[in-house]
Amino acid sequence: MKSATPKIMHPIGGVSMIGHALAAAKGLDPQHLVAVVRHQREKVAAHITQLQPQAVIADQDEVPGTGRAVQAGLQALDAAGAPAESGTVVVTYGDVPLLTSEMLAELVATHEASANAVTVLSAMLDDAAGYGRILRSDQNPQDVLGIVEHKDATEAQRSITEINSGIYAFDAAVLNRALSQVTTENAQGEMYLTDVLSIARAEGGKVSAVVTADRWQVEGANDRVQLQALGAEMNRRTVERAMRAGTTVIDPATTWIDSTVTLEEDTTILPGTQLHGATHISRNAVVGPDTTLTDVIVGEAATVTRVHGSGAQIGAGASAGPFTYLRPGTVLGEEGKIGAFYETKNVTIGRGSKLSHLGYAGDATIGEFTNIGCGNITANYDGENKHRTVIGSHVRTSSNTVFVAPVSVGDGAYTGAGAVVRKDVPAGALALSVAPQRNAEGWVQAKRPGSAAADAANAAGTTDGGRSSAAAQASGAAQASGQNGRAQQGNEHTE
Repeated sequence: MKSATPKIMHPIGGVSMIGHALAAAKGLDPQHLVAVVRHQREKVAAHITQLQPQAVIADQDEVPGTGRAVQAGLQALDAAGAPAESGTVVVTYGDVPLLTSEMLAELVATHEASANAVTVLSAMLDDAAGYGRILRSDQNPQDVLGIVEHKDATEAQRSITEINSGIYAFDAAVLNRALSQVTTENAQGEMYLTDVLSIARAEGGKVSAVVTADRWQVEGANDRVQLQALGAEMNRRTVERAMRAGTTVIDPATTWIDSTVTLEEDTTILPGTQLHGATHISRNAVVGPDTTLTDVIVGEAATVTRVHGSGAQIGAGASAGPFTYLRPGTVLGEEGKIGAFYETKNVTIGRGSKLSHLGYAGDATIGEFTNIGCGNITANYDGENKHRTVIGSHVRTSSNTVFVAPVSVGDGAYTGAGAVVRKDVPAGALALSVAPQRNAEGWVQAKRPGSAAADAANAAGTTDGGRSSAAAQASGAAQASGQNGRAQQGNEHTE
């Protein structure tokens, strides 16, 4: 993989390859689940234990080969006081992420119904290069005579298209006896697990195969190219399952849905959408286009448009976007709104409240039916510590209000345009922090002579640096309107 990350820990569909493999094995409800590790042992073992705490970790020594790996697994069970002396032992791999519990269950059912010594899962491939080949009896094609590895195969054997997946069901007693006889006398110098088949046959045991028509279930990944191919196929299957379960996916080719995502009926996913992690989309919600959600809960009938979000909750009937960044801890209440070009983090927004456009809300609590004006921000960081802003219900804040936390605004309060709120605002109060406006008349002609702005000012009749009669009248009207007029004007621009 050319990576510091162990191969089987590379993610596919939101889960590591070994995570998928463990889940498939766990789906059989086995008495014991054993994971054999070697390469980057500490990382891999810790990851497996995190995913399946009850799994027994077995260490393979310097003796190479799959036979030795299985032997190490059996020895680990012995050491744990749970020897596998009878029953069925299933062997599978950590890099076959599309293998399902249902496929393994079919393998076990066939194995036990036929009283086989060994049952191998096989598949037909047009290009079988690199795979071990299944050798069948000419007299009785149901019988498997053995498996020959590609490097040990003759030219005639290499023409066989039925391949060994490496996934088996064994009679435990047969497996234990046979492994004690397997050697490393082959081209690779390894303990081949495949040698167990010929040993079992020599004992008189029956060996057969279950052929899967779904080759993807036995495909592994040895590099990032193969991993991408498996990922694309997994996503195709995940999206198809979602559609068959009641989700409308407008463009499956541009939609990515992790295997861990859940979608209710009558959801709609628009093009260019990626859903990751523990994301849940509720009934009648519309997500996309061009949206990426990770661990986000979307409520019933909510709309999420061109949003990048993680660790957030969007209430029923609420809307987010477009061009909105929802960071962890964002909770948007029912019928609420976080609009265009807004960033939120660790903020709880009450039912029906709106943060419509061009702002930042972080470390804040906002009540119900409050309208936060355009360009509002919570100044939550003093350079060393984060502080919280609390805004009540039915509050109206004008454009470009800054809340310097820690600060609170009472229910029903207003702020004037451009207010910098440094002190708590009582319920029903109007917060203003506006200095008197001063006009330096004639400044453009004096400081920018010959500019287009100066020419425009001259053409407006202010060549002497004084005010025109029209400008004087407008200035007087503005002063007469007073601070309340400016506050109201600011509010009119926030809806």
